[in-house]
Amino acid sequence: MKTTSRQIFESYGGQLRMHEALSEGISRTQLYALRDKGEIELVSRGTYRLADLPSLSNPDLVTVSLRYPKAVVCLISALSFHEITTQIPYEVSVAVPRNTTLPKLEYPPLNAHWFSGQAYSSGIETHRMDGVDVQIYSPEKTLADCFKFQHKLGTEVVVEALRLYKERKKNNVQELLKQAQVRRMQNVMMPYMEAVL
Repeated sequence: MKTTSRQIFESYGGQLRMHEALSEGISRTQLYALRDKGEIELVSRGTYRLADLPSLSNPDLVTVSLRYPKAVVCLISALSFHEITTQIPYEVSVAVPRNTTLPKLEYPPLNAHWFSGQAYSSGIETHRMDGVDVQIYSPEKTLADCFKFQHKLGTEVVVEALRLYKERKKNNVQELLKQAQVRRMQNVMMPYMEAVL
């Protein structure tokens, strides 16, 4: 029995990238016909999903993760995800490994930061959203990164995040100190941690 295009989409959780569709035997012409009939919708350039799936709960993060699997949500975007900021991100901040070239993305706006070694790999959590694995830095790694970028984000934003971390999260001071060391920010963070935590 021949596998239908819908069954192929369903086997991928309802979402397919163009190259995955092609490798599964769905031609570009078939994809465009499915789109024109309203059976699938374009999520972002080269990524399609079944039109009858529930709305995406976090479309910006899902879109970025589908296009850039190695990207890790960071800074204000990660603070917002962890609910330890009152800031509303107007772009998705991501960390990517050094020497990574990011393809063009029309939407959402992207703010990429190139990290290397442990600065990139430490503190990555994977959260499942709408059938997609989204990599996001832990609250502790995010706070350390925010202190590293304090001159760009503003001290008020960073201190507010530390206060909200104390109020809303199960404080893990050891992990916070570890991430401060990874980012070489322990001397900067320590006075704030002693005052707030």
